Amino acid sequence: QVQLVESGGGFVQPGGSLRVSCAASGFTFSTYGMSWYRQVSGKEREFVASIGTGGITTNYADSVRGRFTISRDNAKSTVYLQMNSLKPEDTAVYYCNARYRWYEYWGRGTPVTVSS
Repeated sequence: QVQLVESGGGFVQPGGSLRVSCAASGFTFSTYGMSWYRQVSGKEREFVASIGTGGITTNYADSVRGRFTISRDNAKSTVYLQMNSLKPEDTAVYYCNARYRWYEYWGRGTPVTVSS
C-alpha cells in the first residue's frame, strides 16, 4: 500500500523557519522524483520544489528560490522541505508528490500558517 505522509507543518511568525517532512512507503522511493506543492483554499495547487532521484538535481518556484531547500534521504524514504524567511503568502497546505513515468502519488498535506 502506497503512502506519503507529510508532517512538520504548523504556525510560525513571519521571518521564521519550518521544516516539513514526507515519509514514503509502499514503493521504491529511490526511483521516484519527489516534489512539494502547496495549495491555498479556493486556488489551484502550485509547484514549490522538486528533487531528482539522486538528490542532486533540484528545481524551485521563483517565489521560494533562495528561501526554501528541498532534500531527500533515500535510506529513510523521506523528502524534506526546509523553509526559511517565511512570509504570510507562504501560508498553504503543503503536499508531497512522487512521480515515476506514469506512476504518481500524493500525500494528504500538512498545513503551514505564517502570521504575526
